[in-house]
Amino acid sequence: METVVGILNYLVFFAITACVYSVLTLGLNVQWGYTGLFNIGVAGFYAVGAYTSALVSGPPPGTLDWRMFGGWGLPFPIGFLSAGVVAALLALLLGWITIRLKEDYLAIASIGIAEVIRLLIKNEAWLTNGVWGLKNIPSPLFHPVQSGVEVFLAAHPQLPPWLAQLARGAYNWVYLAGLLAVVGMLYWVLERGLRSPWGRVLRAIRDDERAAAAQGKNVAAFKLQAFVLGSGIMGLAGSLYAHYARYLSVEKFEPFYGTFIVWVMLVAGGSGNNRGAILGAFLVWGLWAGTDFLTEYLPLSDVQASALRVVLVGLLLIGVLLLRPRGVVGEQRFVSRLFKA
Repeated sequence: METVVGILNYLVFFAITACVYSVLTLGLNVQWGYTGLFNIGVAGFYAVGAYTSALVSGPPPGTLDWRMFGGWGLPFPIGFLSAGVVAALLALLLGWITIRLKEDYLAIASIGIAEVIRLLIKNEAWLTNGVWGLKNIPSPLFHPVQSGVEVFLAAHPQLPPWLAQLARGAYNWVYLAGLLAVVGMLYWVLERGLRSPWGRVLRAIRDDERAAAAQGKNVAAFKLQAFVLGSGIMGLAGSLYAHYARYLSVEKFEPFYGTFIVWVMLVAGGSGNNRGAILGAFLVWGLWAGTDFLTEYLPLSDVQASALRVVLVGLLLIGVLLLRPRGVVGEQRFVSRLFKA
Protein backbone atom coordinates (compact mmCIF):
# COMPACT_ATOMS: atom_id res chain seq x y z
CA MET A 1 0.00 0.00 0.00
CA GLU A 2 2.91 2.35 0.63
CA THR A 3 3.77 2.13 -3.08
CA VAL A 4 0.20 3.04 -4.02
CA VAL A 5 0.29 6.02 -1.66
CA GLY A 6 3.59 7.13 -3.19
CA ILE A 7 2.08 6.92 -6.68
CA LEU A 8 -0.99 8.88 -5.58
CA ASN A 9 1.16 11.61 -4.02
CA TYR A 10 3.21 11.87 -7.19
CA LEU A 11 0.08 12.09 -9.34
CA VAL A 12 -1.19 14.95 -7.18
CA PHE A 13 2.13 16.76 -7.62
CA PHE A 14 1.96 16.12 -11.37
CA ALA A 15 -1.61 17.45 -11.57
CA ILE A 16 -0.68 20.61 -9.63
CA THR A 17 2.18 21.39 -12.01
CA ALA A 18 0.01 20.64 -15.04
CA CYS A 19 -2.71 22.97 -13.70
CA VAL A 20 -0.20 25.81 -13.34
CA TYR A 21 0.86 25.22 -16.95
CA SER A 22 -2.81 25.10 -17.94
CA VAL A 23 -3.24 28.65 -16.66
CA LEU A 24 -0.18 29.71 -18.68
CA THR A 25 -1.50 28.08 -21.86
CA LEU A 26 -4.91 29.69 -21.38
CA GLY A 27 -3.21 33.08 -21.21
CA LEU A 28 -1.14 32.36 -24.31
CA ASN A 29 -4.24 31.08 -26.10
CA VAL A 30 -5.92 34.47 -25.66
CA GLN A 31 -2.93 36.12 -27.31
CA TRP A 32 -1.93 33.70 -30.03
CA GLY A 33 -4.84 31.30 -30.44
CA TYR A 34 -7.53 33.97 -30.66
CA THR A 35 -5.71 37.15 -31.66
CA GLY A 36 -2.55 36.04 -33.46
CA LEU A 37 -0.16 37.92 -31.16
CA PHE A 38 3.27 36.31 -31.23
CA ASN A 39 4.40 36.53 -27.61
CA ILE A 40 7.59 34.58 -26.96
CA GLY A 41 8.28 36.24 -23.65
CA VAL A 42 5.84 34.17 -21.58
CA ALA A 43 8.52 33.47 -18.98
CA GLY A 44 8.84 37.18 -18.21
CA PHE A 45 5.18 37.67 -17.24
CA TYR A 46 5.23 34.33 -15.40
CA ALA A 47 8.23 35.48 -13.35
CA VAL A 48 6.76 38.92 -12.66
CA GLY A 49 3.61 37.33 -11.28
CA ALA A 50 5.53 34.86 -9.13
CA TYR A 51 7.87 37.44 -7.58
CA THR A 52 5.11 40.03 -7.12
CA SER A 53 2.94 37.60 -5.19
CA ALA A 54 5.91 36.37 -3.14
CA LEU A 55 6.95 39.93 -2.22
CA VAL A 56 3.39 41.01 -1.38
CA SER A 57 2.35 37.94 0.64
CA GLY A 58 5.71 36.58 1.78
CA PRO A 59 7.61 37.15 5.03
CA PRO A 60 9.94 40.12 5.57
CA PRO A 61 13.65 39.75 4.69
CA GLY A 62 15.61 37.50 7.01
CA THR A 63 18.91 38.30 8.67
CA LEU A 64 20.84 36.44 5.95
CA ASP A 65 18.90 37.93 3.04
CA TRP A 66 20.17 40.62 0.71
CA ARG A 67 16.63 41.72 -0.03
CA MET A 68 15.46 45.05 1.37
CA PHE A 69 12.01 45.25 -0.23
CA GLY A 70 8.67 43.49 0.14
CA GLY A 71 7.65 40.88 2.64
CA TRP A 72 4.43 42.54 3.74
CA GLY A 73 2.72 39.29 4.68
CA LEU A 74 -0.62 40.22 3.11
CA PRO A 75 -3.28 37.53 2.54
CA PHE A 76 -2.87 35.22 -0.45
CA PRO A 77 -5.83 36.67 -2.43
CA ILE A 78 -4.16 40.09 -2.41
CA GLY A 79 -0.86 38.63 -3.60
CA PHE A 80 -2.68 36.57 -6.24
CA LEU A 81 -4.53 39.58 -7.64
CA SER A 82 -1.42 41.77 -7.40
CA ALA A 83 0.47 39.26 -9.54
CA GLY A 84 -2.09 39.53 -12.32
CA VAL A 85 -2.32 43.32 -12.11
CA VAL A 86 1.46 43.93 -12.21
CA ALA A 87 1.94 41.50 -15.12
CA ALA A 88 -0.96 43.19 -16.96
CA LEU A 89 0.52 46.66 -16.36
CA LEU A 90 3.87 45.49 -17.74
CA ALA A 91 2.05 44.13 -20.80
CA LEU A 92 0.18 47.42 -21.17
CA LEU A 93 3.46 49.34 -21.25
CA LEU A 94 5.10 46.91 -23.67
CA GLY A 95 2.02 46.61 -25.88
CA TRP A 96 1.42 50.37 -26.02
CA ILE A 97 4.88 50.73 -27.57
CA THR A 98 4.83 47.78 -29.98
CA ILE A 99 1.25 46.70 -30.66
CA ARG A 100 0.86 48.82 -33.80
CA LEU A 101 3.97 47.34 -35.34
CA LYS A 102 4.12 44.06 -37.23
CA GLU A 103 4.11 40.77 -35.36
CA ASP A 104 7.89 40.34 -35.54
CA TYR A 105 8.45 43.43 -33.45
CA LEU A 106 6.16 42.21 -30.69
CA ALA A 107 8.04 38.89 -30.65
CA ILE A 108 11.40 40.67 -30.40
CA ALA A 109 10.15 43.04 -27.71
CA SER A 110 8.53 40.28 -25.65
CA ILE A 111 11.55 37.99 -25.63
CA GLY A 112 13.72 41.01 -24.89
CA ILE A 113 11.65 42.06 -21.89
CA ALA A 114 11.62 38.45 -20.63
CA GLU A 115 15.42 38.34 -20.70
CA VAL A 116 15.65 41.75 -19.02
CA ILE A 117 13.34 40.51 -16.25
CA ARG A 118 15.37 37.33 -15.81
CA LEU A 119 18.60 39.34 -15.50
CA LEU A 120 16.99 41.78 -13.07
CA ILE A 121 15.86 38.87 -10.90
CA LYS A 122 19.39 37.46 -10.98
CA ASN A 123 21.27 40.69 -10.28
CA GLU A 124 19.00 43.00 -8.26
CA ALA A 125 19.47 41.30 -4.92
CA TRP A 126 17.91 44.22 -3.00
CA LEU A 127 14.57 43.36 -4.64
CA THR A 128 14.63 39.62 -5.43
CA ASN A 129 17.45 38.31 -3.22
CA GLY A 130 19.35 37.54 -6.42
CA VAL A 131 20.66 34.04 -7.02
CA TRP A 132 19.81 33.09 -3.41
CA GLY A 133 16.11 33.26 -4.26
CA LEU A 134 13.02 33.94 -2.19
CA LYS A 135 12.21 31.34 0.44
CA ASN A 136 9.55 30.61 3.04
CA ILE A 137 6.75 31.84 0.76
CA PRO A 138 3.51 30.97 2.59
CA SER A 139 1.03 28.54 1.08
CA PRO A 140 -2.65 29.46 1.53
CA LEU A 141 -4.44 27.50 4.27
CA PHE A 142 -1.31 25.42 4.90
CA HIS A 143 -1.25 25.76 8.69
CA PRO A 144 -4.99 25.16 9.30
CA VAL A 145 -4.96 22.07 7.08
CA GLN A 146 -1.80 20.64 8.62
CA SER A 147 -3.03 21.39 12.14
CA GLY A 148 -6.26 19.58 11.37
CA VAL A 149 -4.32 16.59 10.03
CA GLU A 150 -2.13 16.42 13.15
CA VAL A 151 -5.17 16.58 15.42
CA PHE A 152 -6.83 13.81 13.41
CA LEU A 153 -3.73 11.60 13.53
CA ALA A 154 -3.32 12.18 17.26
CA ALA A 155 -6.96 11.18 17.83
CA HIS A 156 -6.58 8.03 15.71
CA PRO A 157 -3.24 6.45 16.66
CA GLN A 158 -4.30 3.03 15.36
CA LEU A 159 -4.49 4.10 11.73
CA PRO A 160 -2.53 1.92 9.28
CA PRO A 161 0.81 3.50 8.31
CA TRP A 162 -0.21 3.91 4.66
CA LEU A 163 -3.38 5.78 5.62
CA ALA A 164 -1.45 8.06 7.99
CA GLN A 165 1.04 8.76 5.20
CA LEU A 166 -1.81 9.63 2.86
CA ALA A 167 -3.34 11.95 5.47
CA ARG A 168 -0.05 13.80 5.93
CA GLY A 169 -0.18 14.77 2.24
CA ALA A 170 -3.70 16.18 2.57
CA TYR A 171 -2.57 19.75 1.86
CA ASN A 172 -1.51 18.85 -1.67
CA TRP A 173 -5.02 17.56 -2.32
CA VAL A 174 -6.48 20.80 -0.97
CA TYR A 175 -4.17 22.89 -3.14
CA LEU A 176 -5.01 20.77 -6.18
CA ALA A 177 -8.72 21.33 -5.56
CA GLY A 178 -8.11 25.07 -5.41
CA LEU A 179 -6.10 24.98 -8.63
CA LEU A 180 -8.80 23.00 -10.42
CA ALA A 181 -11.31 25.62 -9.30
CA VAL A 182 -9.10 28.42 -10.66
CA VAL A 183 -8.61 26.61 -14.00
CA GLY A 184 -12.33 25.91 -14.22
CA MET A 185 -13.24 29.52 -13.46
CA LEU A 186 -10.73 30.87 -15.99
CA TYR A 187 -12.02 28.44 -18.61
CA TRP A 188 -15.62 29.51 -18.00
CA VAL A 189 -14.82 33.23 -18.09
CA LEU A 190 -12.67 32.96 -21.23
CA GLU A 191 -15.25 30.83 -23.01
CA ARG A 192 -17.92 33.43 -22.30
CA GLY A 193 -15.67 36.28 -23.40
CA LEU A 194 -14.23 34.64 -26.49
CA ARG A 195 -17.66 33.53 -27.73
CA SER A 196 -19.00 37.07 -27.28
CA PRO A 197 -18.83 39.87 -29.89
CA TRP A 198 -15.51 40.90 -28.33
CA GLY A 199 -14.07 37.44 -28.93
CA ARG A 200 -15.36 37.36 -32.49
CA VAL A 201 -13.53 40.62 -33.17
CA LEU A 202 -10.32 39.04 -31.87
CA ARG A 203 -10.69 36.11 -34.24
CA ALA A 204 -11.47 38.46 -37.11
CA ILE A 205 -8.28 40.40 -36.37
CA ARG A 206 -6.29 37.16 -36.26
CA ASP A 207 -7.67 36.00 -39.61
CA ASP A 208 -7.54 39.33 -41.46
CA GLU A 209 -6.91 42.51 -39.52
CA ARG A 210 -7.36 44.71 -42.61
CA ALA A 211 -10.87 43.37 -43.07
CA ALA A 212 -11.58 43.94 -39.36
CA ALA A 213 -10.31 47.53 -39.64
CA ALA A 214 -12.49 48.05 -42.70
CA GLN A 215 -15.50 47.13 -40.56
CA GLY A 216 -14.64 50.02 -38.22
CA LYS A 217 -12.90 48.03 -35.49
CA ASN A 218 -10.01 49.62 -33.61
CA VAL A 219 -7.52 46.84 -34.30
CA ALA A 220 -4.74 48.22 -32.08
CA ALA A 221 -7.07 48.61 -29.09
CA PHE A 222 -8.40 45.06 -29.37
CA LYS A 223 -4.89 43.66 -29.76
CA LEU A 224 -3.75 45.55 -26.70
CA GLN A 225 -6.71 44.28 -24.68
CA ALA A 226 -5.93 40.66 -25.62
CA PHE A 227 -2.23 41.10 -24.88
CA VAL A 228 -2.88 42.64 -21.46
CA LEU A 229 -5.50 40.01 -20.53
CA GLY A 230 -3.31 37.09 -21.57
CA SER A 231 -0.27 38.47 -19.74
CA GLY A 232 -2.31 39.07 -16.60
CA ILE A 233 -3.39 35.42 -16.64
CA MET A 234 0.28 34.41 -16.97
CA GLY A 235 1.00 36.50 -13.90
CA LEU A 236 -1.70 34.60 -11.99
CA ALA A 237 0.02 31.34 -12.96
CA GLY A 238 3.24 32.68 -11.45
CA SER A 239 1.47 33.37 -8.17
CA LEU A 240 0.00 29.86 -8.07
CA TYR A 241 3.43 28.36 -8.65
CA ALA A 242 5.20 30.54 -6.08
CA HIS A 243 2.82 29.72 -3.23
CA TYR A 244 3.02 26.00 -3.90
CA ALA A 245 6.79 25.75 -4.41
CA ARG A 246 7.41 28.15 -1.47
CA TYR A 247 10.78 28.99 -3.02
CA LEU A 248 11.67 31.02 -6.11
CA SER A 249 14.94 31.22 -8.01
CA VAL A 250 15.83 32.56 -11.42
CA GLU A 251 16.41 29.05 -12.81
CA LYS A 252 12.67 28.38 -12.64
CA PHE A 253 12.04 30.99 -15.34
CA GLU A 254 14.50 29.96 -18.01
CA PRO A 255 13.10 30.27 -21.57
CA PHE A 256 12.64 26.52 -21.93
CA TYR A 257 10.40 26.00 -18.88
CA GLY A 258 8.72 29.39 -19.04
CA THR A 259 8.14 29.88 -22.77
CA PHE A 260 9.12 27.06 -25.12
CA ILE A 261 7.27 24.25 -23.37
CA VAL A 262 4.16 26.46 -23.00
CA TRP A 263 4.13 27.01 -26.76
CA VAL A 264 4.48 23.26 -27.34
CA MET A 265 1.56 22.63 -25.00
CA LEU A 266 -0.67 25.09 -26.81
CA VAL A 267 0.20 23.95 -30.34
CA ALA A 268 -0.04 20.26 -29.44
CA GLY A 269 -3.33 20.64 -27.58
CA GLY A 270 -5.02 22.92 -30.09
CA SER A 271 -4.44 26.61 -30.62
CA GLY A 272 -7.67 28.61 -30.55
CA ASN A 273 -9.42 26.11 -28.28
CA ASN A 274 -9.39 26.51 -24.49
CA ARG A 275 -10.02 22.82 -23.95
CA GLY A 276 -7.09 22.07 -26.22
CA ALA A 277 -4.88 24.44 -24.25
CA ILE A 278 -5.64 22.60 -21.00
CA LEU A 279 -5.32 19.17 -22.61
CA GLY A 280 -1.99 20.14 -24.16
CA ALA A 281 -0.64 21.19 -20.76
CA PHE A 282 -1.45 17.80 -19.24
CA LEU A 283 -0.30 15.86 -22.31
CA VAL A 284 3.09 17.52 -22.74
CA TRP A 285 3.84 17.69 -19.01
CA GLY A 286 2.89 14.01 -18.79
CA LEU A 287 5.43 13.22 -21.50
CA TRP A 288 8.08 15.36 -19.78
CA ALA A 289 7.47 13.71 -16.40
CA GLY A 290 7.30 10.24 -17.95
CA THR A 291 10.63 10.64 -19.72
CA ASP A 292 12.18 11.52 -16.36
CA PHE A 293 11.46 7.96 -15.23
CA LEU A 294 12.55 6.54 -18.59
CA THR A 295 15.98 8.14 -18.54
CA GLU A 296 16.69 6.70 -15.10
CA TYR A 297 16.94 3.25 -16.70
CA LEU A 298 19.21 4.35 -19.56
CA PRO A 299 23.01 4.58 -19.32
CA LEU A 300 23.03 8.35 -19.88
CA SER A 301 24.60 11.29 -18.13
CA ASP A 302 22.40 14.07 -16.76
CA VAL A 303 23.17 16.26 -19.77
CA GLN A 304 22.38 13.47 -22.22
CA ALA A 305 19.17 12.59 -20.39
CA SER A 306 18.02 16.22 -20.45
CA ALA A 307 18.76 16.47 -24.17
CA LEU A 308 16.87 13.23 -24.84
CA ARG A 309 13.80 14.57 -23.03
CA VAL A 310 13.84 17.73 -25.16
CA VAL A 311 14.14 15.59 -28.31
CA LEU A 312 11.15 13.48 -27.25
CA VAL A 313 9.05 16.61 -26.67
CA GLY A 314 10.06 17.83 -30.12
CA LEU A 315 9.11 14.49 -31.67
CA LEU A 316 5.71 14.67 -29.97
CA LEU A 317 5.13 18.11 -31.44
CA ILE A 318 6.19 16.98 -34.92
CA GLY A 319 3.93 13.93 -34.69
CA VAL A 320 0.93 16.03 -33.63
CA LEU A 321 1.52 18.55 -36.42
CA LEU A 322 1.76 15.76 -39.00
CA LEU A 323 -1.28 13.82 -37.81
CA ARG A 324 -3.38 16.65 -36.34
CA PRO A 325 -2.21 19.97 -37.82
CA ARG A 326 -4.76 21.90 -35.73
CA GLY A 327 -3.75 20.11 -32.53
CA VAL A 328 -5.31 17.22 -30.67
CA VAL A 329 -8.45 19.30 -30.12
CA GLY A 330 -8.79 21.66 -33.08
CA GLU A 331 -10.44 25.04 -33.01
CA GLN A 332 -14.22 25.11 -33.21
CA ARG A 333 -15.55 27.54 -35.77
CA PHE A 334 -18.75 29.15 -34.50
CA VAL A 335 -20.92 31.27 -36.77
CA SER A 336 -23.58 31.61 -34.11
CA ARG A 337 -25.00 29.66 -31.19
CA LEU A 338 -27.07 27.61 -33.65
CA PHE A 339 -24.60 27.00 -36.44
CA LYS A 340 -20.99 25.79 -36.49
CA ALA A 341 -18.63 26.23 -39.45
